[in-house]
Amino acid sequence: MCIATFESYAQEDLKMVEQEMIALIGEFNGSAGFFVKDLRSGNTIAYQADTVFPTASMIKVPILVSVMDKVASGELGYHQEFEYKDSLFYGGEDILNSFKDGEKIALDKLIMLMLTMSDNTASLWLQHIGGTGVRINELMDELGLSQTRMNTRTPGRRPYWEIYGWGQTTPREMATLLEMIWKQEIIDAPTSDRMLRNLKRNYWDGEALSVLPSDVNTFSKNGAVSQSRSEVVLVNGRNSDYLFCIMTKDQDDDSWDYGNEGWELIRAFSKKLYNHFEPSDTTRIYSDERYH
Repeated sequence: MCIATFESYAQEDLKMVEQEMIALIGEFNGSAGFFVKDLRSGNTIAYQADTVFPTASMIKVPILVSVMDKVASGELGYHQEFEYKDSLFYGGEDILNSFKDGEKIALDKLIMLMLTMSDNTASLWLQHIGGTGVRINELMDELGLSQTRMNTRTPGRRPYWEIYGWGQTTPREMATLLEMIWKQEIIDAPTSDRMLRNLKRNYWDGEALSVLPSDVNTFSKNGAVSQSRSEVVLVNGRNSDYLFCIMTKDQDDDSWDYGNEGWELIRAFSKKLYNHFEPSDTTRIYSDERYH
């Protein structure tokens, strides 16, 4: 009885956070949705959690699953070498763009570039190595994620690409995918562990991660295009384990400044959640704009 009462209070407190976040979204110039789960109690809150949003670079999590599924089955070697070709070049500031035609790089380093640096050239290459967008979408279907789809370079997906770009998902589905990796429900334990090790090395830590203490364990991936900013994060706190995904689209603010309204919303959301789950943590957090 005492446990049930405690859990009901915890859910009631989480519902207060939900209302605060919905109020913030009400002031946001665009559309936004979120899904949050307390991984210890199972309690959840959500808003527009089943609405489809552009993934931008968050589609790299499904790409990771597809590639690692092939590694686990023996089709690929984790340290297998691949040869870079100039035909793989994708415009931008990607590290892989500095490679010369004929240079070799191991699969594990491609995965690091995709997840840590969000290197698009590496990601598109891995999309092909992982079995193309068709195979990735089949895998998402097998996992029960019916709205998580690869659109770019995938037959029959052009109409969706025109709306959502590279990929599409919902806050609930992207959070669920990360939770399934964490719970080792997709592939075996060693492979799941390796995926998580890659997901904890995020160079792009200026949004949701920037308002968390630096010694808190996180697994994350974010994505951004001009009118959409999104992030999925699993937090192993000092006294909690929780998961959230927040996504935006149709933003009025399409700037790439630190103060972009979508990024500010993500920071505010992440901070509110940490304060809820770790109210006794008095760790100082340095949010000096010079470092973002």
